Parts: sequence; structure tokens; C-alpha cells
Amino acid sequence: MSSGFSFRVENQLSNRLGRTGVITTPHGEIKTPAFIPVGTKATLKSVLPEALTELGAQALLANAYHLYLQPGADVVDEAGGVGKFMNWPGPTFTDSGGFQVLSLGVGFKKVIAMDENTFESDEVIADDRQRLAHVDDDGVTFKSHLDGSMHRFTPEVSMQVQHQLGADIIFGFDECTTLHNTRSYQEKALERTRLWAIRCLQEHERLTQERNGKPYQALFGVLQGAQYEDLRRKAAKDLSQMSVAGRSFDGFGIGGALDKQSLGEILRWVNEELPVDKPRHFLGIGEPDDLFIGVENGADTFDCVAPSRQARTSSVFTKDGRVNISNAPHKKEFFPIEKDCSCYTCKNYTRAYLCHLFRAKEMVAATLTTIHNQHFIVGLVEKMRKTIENGSFFEFKHDFMLRYYAKA
Repeated sequence: MSSGFSFRVENQLSNRLGRTGVITTPHGEIKTPAFIPVGTKATLKSVLPEALTELGAQALLANAYHLYLQPGADVVDEAGGVGKFMNWPGPTFTDSGGFQVLSLGVGFKKVIAMDENTFESDEVIADDRQRLAHVDDDGVTFKSHLDGSMHRFTPEVSMQVQHQLGADIIFGFDECTTLHNTRSYQEKALERTRLWAIRCLQEHERLTQERNGKPYQALFGVLQGAQYEDLRRKAAKDLSQMSVAGRSFDGFGIGGALDKQSLGEILRWVNEELPVDKPRHFLGIGEPDDLFIGVENGADTFDCVAPSRQARTSSVFTKDGRVNISNAPHKKEFFPIEKDCSCYTCKNYTRAYLCHLFRAKEMVAATLTTIHNQHFIVGLVEKMRKTIENGSFFEFKHDFMLRYYAKA
């Protein structure tokens, strides 16, 4: 692999595609499998960057689209890159902005558990939403959600923005479709994404040479194809075999809206085609059952906004499922969210206090619950790693799932 970046597989899950490994970046190692918290605007909402290490995070993912609009990729570049800008010394990821093609274009929040049996339409848009992005073969024209100004992203622009943001791992620009789209449109979008991937590699190579004084940034190609096996396998083959001027993708991102019931199958399809010596990032996955499926079927890293977003609504993770900490039954519970949890919140605060903070609308409520939720999910994937190493993964999965989803 390229200077400053490498990946090695260490342990293999018996009779499955799952494995442990180590991603080496210019800013440190990531022991995989690993959950990567999302700091959309160069911050994990409500949490100090200095707290990320204590809650167990190995790396952080920021959003190219949002940082492009505010404060501007040039500002982040001048600051020394996104890690330096936010005082985070560890590895960083940035996504390409491709997902905003979906969210701005059709108005849906990122929903993994979509139903593939819903209607199909290539003009689908969420109720009461305006289409803010328009896709063509060259790129995407979109309207800023901040001030209504018009902007243009192409594969080249996405690479330029992400190089300025300076993350250790960046992603190719792709068109993220929904399960509502027709088969014919999925085919068209997949070919568009393939052609964009070539352009991303070309521009990435140019910028790597131009900015040769900067640490190397690993480029991951993004696989689409929705719920179709042939399209997913084709995407995996196309991107794994793609090379421009001797430069190939350093790893792969598995993206797109997915039917929740097919997560394992889709991962198996693509990971049977992808090279074993390159890392695979599963975009937008954060629920415990999905993480187990992801790890078992060969995903190395994951990201999702859910743990933080749920924390801000007072929903916290426990081994017995999620709990709404602001509900009345917790007003006089003078013990932690989880008695055996080692996070800062559980070592210092009670459910009763957290319940009070949410009911009083105090901002620190989100800080404390976000620390706990991120610690829970990051720690859960870390336990998956350890149980693969010691051969007890399936026992751990069985016991965790049985307890966590008992009420469901």
C-alpha cells in the first residue's frame, strides 16, 4: 500500500468472512473491527474532542459537504487539516458528499432499514420537501441548506475538498440511491458511480503528487448496487480491479440505502469479491444487531450518527436495550445508566440526575448521554474484536442479543 497507510489481517472468524486487523495511518493505528464516531462538522456534537479517547474512540469521521459549506475546506487546510483544526490527534475519515446527493435530492434522512417492497419511483421525494440537488453524468448541482446558495460537486471537486480537509481516509464520490429507485435507474447510477470512481482516482493521484509534502491520504472506493446481488458483485469487481496510473483504491466503502433484512447477504456478496488485504468500511451502520451482522460478514469499520442523535433525545444504551432516561420512572433512580459501565458518565452521575437535566432542558444532558452511548457502541465492537481473537464471538453474540432484544 501507499506510504503511511497499510492494512493487515490478524485473525479470521471461523467459517465466516469476519476478521480482525490493523489499519495504519499517518496519525496512528485503528484496531479492527472498530466503530468510528461521526463528528459531522469537525465535532462530535456536545462532546469535547479531548473526551473521545477516554470514551474509547480510535478515529473520527467528518462530513465533507458540511465542512465545505462551513467554514470552508480552505480554512481547514490552512489550519493543518481536520484533525489539527479540532484538536484530535488520531486518525480521521471524511465522506465524499455523495450521500448528500440522496438526502438533498429526495429529502429522506439516512434510513438503512428501508423496505424494498415499497413503491419504486425515480422521482420519489419525501413529503413537504423541496428537491435541493440535481444529478447529471458530470456531477451534482445543489442548493446549500444554510443560505440557499448554489454549488457544484464533481468527482474532482470532492477530491479537492477532501484533500484540503486532510483526513487520513477519504471516499470516492458516488451517487447514493434509495430502495425506491427502479432497477433501471440503479443500473444507470452504478455505471455513473463507476465512471466517477475512475475520475476520483485520477484526481487523487494528481493531488497526491501536487501536495507531496502532506501525509498520504488513503482513498476508498464506494460500492453501490442497492439490494441486487449482480449489481453489488459487479461494483465490487469493478472497483477492486480499477487502476489509474498504477494507483488503485486503498480500501472500500459499502454504501447505499439497504434493506435491513439483507444486510448480511449484501456484505457477503461484496466481500466475497473484494481483496482480503484491503479494509472495508460499512457506511451508516450503528445498531447493535447490524454491527454483529457487519462484523460477522467481513466489515472492518463502521460509522453512524445514531448513538449521538439518540443520546440527544434522552435515549441511552444498556445491555437490556435502550432506555429513555427522561421518563418518570427514572426520577429517583440514584444509580448509573449501567452499574458496571466504565464510562465517565456512569462513574460520576445517576439516572436521576440525567432525568433531571433533560427535563430541565440543560445542555450538559446531551454531553453526558452522548459520552455513554458512544462508549457503549465503540466498546461493543471492541468486544467483538476480542471475542474473534479468543474464539468466543458466537457465544458473545448469542448472549448479548438474547438480553438486549429480550423485550422486543
